[in-house]
Amino acid sequence: MFNSLIPLVALLTSVFVLLLGNGLHGTVVPIRAGLEEFSSLSIGFVGASYYLGYVAGCLWSPYAVKRVGHIRAFTVMASIASSAIMAQAIFLDEGSWIFLRFVTGLCFAGLYVVIESWLNERSSGENRGQILSIYQITNLVALTLGQQLLNVASTSGFILFALSSILISLALVPVALTTSMAPAPLTKVQLRPSWVFKTSPVGAIGCLAVGFVSGAFWSLAPIYAQDSNLSISEIAVFMSVTIVGGAIAQWPLGRLSDVIDRRYVVLVCCFGGAVSGFVMAIFGASSNNMLLALSFFFGCFSFPLYSVCVAHANDYVSSNDFVTMSAGLLLIFGIGAVIGPVLGSSLMSIAGQSTLFVFTASVHLLMAVFTIARIYVKTPVPAAERDNFAPLSGAMTAEALNVDPRSKQNVDQESDVAAGVIQRELGGDI
Repeated sequence: MFNSLIPLVALLTSVFVLLLGNGLHGTVVPIRAGLEEFSSLSIGFVGASYYLGYVAGCLWSPYAVKRVGHIRAFTVMASIASSAIMAQAIFLDEGSWIFLRFVTGLCFAGLYVVIESWLNERSSGENRGQILSIYQITNLVALTLGQQLLNVASTSGFILFALSSILISLALVPVALTTSMAPAPLTKVQLRPSWVFKTSPVGAIGCLAVGFVSGAFWSLAPIYAQDSNLSISEIAVFMSVTIVGGAIAQWPLGRLSDVIDRRYVVLVCCFGGAVSGFVMAIFGASSNNMLLALSFFFGCFSFPLYSVCVAHANDYVSSNDFVTMSAGLLLIFGIGAVIGPVLGSSLMSIAGQSTLFVFTASVHLLMAVFTIARIYVKTPVPAAERDNFAPLSGAMTAEALNVDPRSKQNVDQESDVAAGVIQRELGGDI
């Protein structure tokens, strides 16, 4: 295993530095927007624009990579993302930020496509699961530490924007200097959203619900924390604790879903997310310790839901269709992440900041009701016919799905390791 990681050291270093900068910037944006007296609705649109750019980037970036190559595409997109972040410190108005966050999201989708292509190139059937886990750990550690960089300087100044920009620029260096060969050319995988909904309603609606919740949380939770009179260092801890909760619960809940009907694990996640959300909305502002404890449990139940829904959906398809199914679910998640911040911020502007978690709890509760209905309608897949659970994140591009060892493409198409990157075709009904 150690020898197989040596060629990935430079790549994982780039991932770590990139996510360190993006994790910091993702939290700075809503906090600074609040200081600039943006309305809650405007902050919601700023958050939604990042995810809209991310979805657009998943559609566009494979063409760019195919045209100019992986290293040049990575260099261009990192440079543009770094510049867009710096520009946000100069142009402090809602319209500019909505546009600049769209550009940032688009560029990060392209950056992930390049990174995950390299993971495919350097992985084999024997080590793909381990590489996927290491990639996920790198993401979570970087995002967690990125929150702590909030303590470096005041959120009302220029320094944190500059630091985010510097980190993203530095992420260029390991990839630009690598002596490894670039990944194989990208090819198409058909995207069939209507087929995804028909094949696994719980998987599809679940990923949409996760998109609603995740988009709203990442875009608006810092504003909620700020309104709850948390200091900047406490906001950093609040965000970090939520991420850590999700990371800790990911594997136990996933393994439980390998043993019992996954829909019951979906119910556990939804009810847990709903209860923690409602309690946070009511009592979270009363005590900082209470808020941190509730945010931990919110992360425990909310963050693993995406992986469980993807695993459930893939139980109903052959390994040949794994990437197509997972890519469709990823797009559905992205659409939810665009809508979630707008709906959440609308409620916050009408009824106060605490309604953010009323919104997330309501989404979880509705998902639970839908899942219960499906349990009575559809019999579960026998345990012997299920795929093993693998930890996934909605932030991944479709290229990472090919690293997942459950995909038959990874076994049967070793000669074309990048075959799962999606030049997404928006066919069918969403």
